[in-house]
Amino acid sequence: MIDYGSSCFLGSRIYTYIQSRFYRAPEIILGIPYTSAIDMWSFGCIVAELYSGFPLFPGENEVDQLAYIMEICGEPPAKVLELSSRRHLFFENDNKPIAASNSRGKERIPGQKPLEKVLKCSDAKFIDFLKKCFKWHPFDRITPLQAL
Repeated sequence: MIDYGSSCFLGSRIYTYIQSRFYRAPEIILGIPYTSAIDMWSFGCIVAELYSGFPLFPGENEVDQLAYIMEICGEPPAKVLELSSRRHLFFENDNKPIAASNSRGKERIPGQKPLEKVLKCSDAKFIDFLKKCFKWHPFDRITPLQAL
């Protein structure tokens, strides 16, 4: 379930390409310095996939990946985009997402698909746990200790 190929110790080398795309935290896509909070994002993706049998955010590329994330999690807050070195690749100057379609012509609309509907799950505690894993800002995301 875990690929340690790009792992590093805290305070050691930081990679620019890290995490498999379907499980990649938004800070990696947006070019925001990352912490171990990326692992909780990936963990949430894996738990959701184990529940449903399908990847939650199966993007074809980084643009599509971010579109999948926004479709379920809504648009990122301005405080996140302010930290992004790659914001211009995904957002207009007013922080609105740049409209893009995938290879099948599908354009994803931010906030259009609530997590509980995508997963077809009515367990409020489970959905709440996943939403805590999918916080846009890494400092707002659930920690491993809190998850326990």
